[in-house]
Amino acid sequence: MTVEQVEALMSYTEHNGFPVVVSKESQYLVGFVLRRDIILAIASARKRSEGVVSSSVIYFTSSIPINHQGPAPLKLYKILDMAPVTITDQTPMEIVVEMFRKLGIRQTLVTHKGRLLGIITKKDVLRHIAQLQNQDPDSILFN
Repeated sequence: MTVEQVEALMSYTEHNGFPVVVSKESQYLVGFVLRRDIILAIASARKRSEGVVSSSVIYFTSSIPINHQGPAPLKLYKILDMAPVTITDQTPMEIVVEMFRKLGIRQTLVTHKGRLLGIITKKDVLRHIAQLQNQDPDSILFN
């Protein structure tokens, strides 16, 4: 994606983090990056006058493809969490709930054979617990 595309994504979503995949086609999970880190990295690159512009391509790798053309790319591999908490699509929900309780995580990525399927958030887990207890999920306060 370009800097412009990432900034547009930030403007119309409120997500605090984003999974990074090899490509839209493969969906193989590479890692996870936090919203605040992306915003700070883009702002910092622009301030340092490294030639990063809106059409610069963002790479989450330390090397740039040999065939790269266009404006200076933005390398963000240093802000990428390459070992995010993940589960498979076969992980029982009881295990997921325990992971959230014991690890204090805010989200976990769901994969199948290394491919990203989705994200389960703390809010999702709290809703699940409320449904098990026959409570109204909308009545739960989220911290």
